[in-house]
This record gives sequence, structure tokens and C-alpha cells, in this order.
Amino acid sequence: MKAIVVKGNQREPLLVWETVPDVMYGPDEVLVTVWATAVNRADLLQARGGYNPPAEASDILGLEMAGVIAAVGEDVEDWQVGDRVCALLPGGGYAEQVAVPAGMLLKLPRRWSFAMAAAVPEVWYTAYVNLFLEGDLAAGETVLIHAGASGVGTAAIQLANAAEATVFVTAGSDEKLLACRKLGAELAINYKQEDFLEKVLAATKDQGVDLILDPVGGGYLDRNVKALKRFGRLVNIGQLGGSHGEMNMGLLLGKRLRLIGSTLRSRSPAEKIKITEQFESGYWPLLRTGELKPIIDTMFPIEQAQEAHAYVRQNQNIGKVILVVKEGAAVLPVVPPDGVKV
Repeated sequence: MKAIVVKGNQREPLLVWETVPDVMYGPDEVLVTVWATAVNRADLLQARGGYNPPAEASDILGLEMAGVIAAVGEDVEDWQVGDRVCALLPGGGYAEQVAVPAGMLLKLPRRWSFAMAAAVPEVWYTAYVNLFLEGDLAAGETVLIHAGASGVGTAAIQLANAAEATVFVTAGSDEKLLACRKLGAELAINYKQEDFLEKVLAATKDQGVDLILDPVGGGYLDRNVKALKRFGRLVNIGQLGGSHGEMNMGLLLGKRLRLIGSTLRSRSPAEKIKITEQFESGYWPLLRTGELKPIIDTMFPIEQAQEAHAYVRQNQNIGKVILVVKEGAAVLPVVPPDGVKV
């Protein structure tokens, strides 16, 4: 099969689409022919040597995919060759085929393209896990989502709205702020021109927010703590703004805050299967009906993965950047009228 191979050096990695050994699959796994995958910042880090895959995971880039089952392991039930699926991956998505534990599969809605489905697993699971399982977001609460126009941000805005929470976001351009408002953000703050702490406190009458979802890290730590109300929670999912920061420990203690560090990729297969099941029963139905929507910024052929990485690195995207592995991945399937068999 073919896959993206990282060459060059860590400072200037070169992503090359070339032949690699075929992937093997186990008795509880399925082999999927990949039609589309997507770019995540973890891929950019891994390509530069800064984020090694978990033990026993593929060293090929790619944390999600959508495609068609090509073969099933002997212990797999409920799935068959030809099923259209998507899944979260620990790695291996930038390839023509990938092995996936059967418990991590989601079946594509009938009217979805593979590109739409490839925009879901990594960012929607990340948003779901950190808003609800880690952050305990509840109806009536207020959440501040940093990088609101990112893939995770656009998913988190919609999930928080569906949970009847009030959403504040930060983003770096008027275009991104508008996109966040259209998705349901009540307050959208341009972090390049405004102090998000001042805006949050003004909007909440100095009370602060209940939850902050933050991929920025160190540079925001102190202001995040000050922006939280009593019993507030800060969930950190990245360190785009640095790995070190200072904060007022008195506020942490006095307001009885919780600071939570969270990653998705390093979780065990059993954890990821449980997350898949929880998401499938909770919010996947709202995606299937169109009440919630995966947001796609642009698409690149897999052979242009290098250009796709550069695009994401420059923070140009609103939502997901998709890599098309097979031609036609963005085409909506032809669905017969209800009741008509094919």
C-alpha cells in the first residue's frame, strides 16, 4: 500500500506519498480502505519529532479516517466487508489502508461523504471528552473555548450549545469570530486585539465562567485562573502558547478550582472504545440528523500533505483540513428514496 512517510529533518520534515509494507489486522480488528483522513496539530508535532505515537501504534501519521471495510477479523461481529465507517486512530490514517479495533468504528450516515466523516472522530471526541467527561459541563453553565475556530473549537461550540450551556470563545480574526458566532457563541473575543480576561469578567459581572477549554497552555494560565468562577474547572488540552506558566495560587485555593490536564491519543484502546460508545449514544445521533455539523475548511489530495500541514501551521483554517486519499471522497453518496431497495 501507499502511505505518507516523513523524511527530511525535524526542522523541515518532508511528507512523501510512497509505497510501504501492507498493514496487518488482528482477530478483533477490521481492515479499512481509507478514503479520507484529516490534519491535526498532533500530526504536525509528530512530523517534527515532538510527539511520538503510543506503544504498538502505527508510526504513520493520522489520528482519524473514513473509509470502507475491506476485511474483518475472525472475532468481529456486527461489521461486514463494504460497510462505510469512520474511526478515531492512534496513528496510521495517512495511508491507503489501516487496521482498526471493531469497537472504535462508527457507521457513516447514508447521506454523508467520506470527507464529512473524516472531520469527526479526533476533534469531536476531544471536545466531547473534555467538555463533559473531564470538565463536567452542565446546562446553564458558561464555558470559555479558546481557539474557537479550530476543529476542536467548532465542535465544542456546537456540543456546548446542544447541552444548553452559554459559550464564549477567543479567536484571532474577524472572519473566525463571525464563524464562531454563527455556530452559537454568545461572546466572541479577538485575542489579538482584546484582553479576554477583561471581556469575560465584564460579560459575567465579575463572576467568571464555569469551565475553560484551553489548547494554549502556559501563556494563558494566570488569566484563565482569574477568569474562572468559584468551583470552576480549567481543562488544558495543549500548549500552543508554551509549556510553562505562572498563576496566583491563592485564587486556585480560595475559589476551589480544578486544573485538569487531558490528552486523547495516549488513552488505552479500552478507554477509546468506551468513549466511542458514549459518544455514539449521546451526540452522534445529532450529527446523523444534521442538528450538529462537522465543519470543513478545505481539502487537499493526500499527495499534498506537506501543503496541508503548512496551511494548518499558519492558523488559516476554520474547522477541519481534510486529506483526500481516494478520488470521490468528497462526493455525497447517491441515496435512493425511502423504501426503494438497491
